[in-house]
Amino acid sequence: MAKELIFGHQNPDTDAIGTAIAYSYFQNHFGFDTEAVALGEPNDETAFALKKFGFEAPRVIKTAANEVDAVMLVDHNEPQQSVSDIDKVTVTHVVDHHRIMNFNTAAPLYFRDEPVGCTSTVLWQMFNEKGLEIPQNIAGIMLSAIISDTLLLKSPTTTDKDHQAVEALAKIAGVDYKSYGLEMLKAGTNIADKSEEDLIDLDAKSFELNGHTVRIAQVNTVDLPEAMERKAAFINAMEASSKANGYDMFVLVLTDILESNSEGIVVGSDETKALFEKAFDKKLVDDAVELPGVVSRKKQVVPPLTEAFEG
Repeated sequence: MAKELIFGHQNPDTDAIGTAIAYSYFQNHFGFDTEAVALGEPNDETAFALKKFGFEAPRVIKTAANEVDAVMLVDHNEPQQSVSDIDKVTVTHVVDHHRIMNFNTAAPLYFRDEPVGCTSTVLWQMFNEKGLEIPQNIAGIMLSAIISDTLLLKSPTTTDKDHQAVEALAKIAGVDYKSYGLEMLKAGTNIADKSEEDLIDLDAKSFELNGHTVRIAQVNTVDLPEAMERKAAFINAMEASSKANGYDMFVLVLTDILESNSEGIVVGSDETKALFEKAFDKKLVDDAVELPGVVSRKKQVVPPLTEAFEG
């Protein structure tokens, strides 16, 4: 069987990298020849989780077609979030938990997408359905992914399945998920030594909304006021990135992981800013707005923006 690469989205987070590793183990057990790779270097949080459970960071690829004819995707399906030459390879499998958009294939494939908090939760169900035992280190990296995506089960994306998966995986991994999870999340909030340019690209995704390209970045912190002191520098970096990449709007969501609140910073035209205000029924003040209770890009940011842009 020809080798396939498995990877998550660009600017990978713990779910994109952790689930790729776990899905590669899963698929190789059933006779596939796969390698987990990444579309970027791991962030601080992901690096912490990888080290905790004894994994090396997957190698980073820029293109796939020069290596393989087929790939498997985790934690994404939208082409603009994938490898640059995704149109030159065959996608044979997708395991995801996001909306399905702009995804087309020439042949049937395995596609599993469930409305849960994390792709690793879907994969945990797949392990159970196949009766495949989950090794301790694989359980640990899957646990880390779910904790990351659900903000330790506090995100509105969290479901009963996520709770069940976390409890089961923590037992296998041999950790207290609450203490480990807080330690891991805090490891990802060290932003003081990073430039604004780096921060707006750490966890950022592009979305096509009714003909507009909207870039949405999220940065987790434990000190929101301190992060907002860098607003002017963030705006400069966002404007430069928008000009270089043709974004119609750039939204930065700064999220306090302890208080479950966010502040939004928005760069764009008067038209797109007005659509942002419509989406959240809030006025931007000096390009910023408080977003109390907002912690999930997938469930609390993308849907209202989609509705406003398409309305």
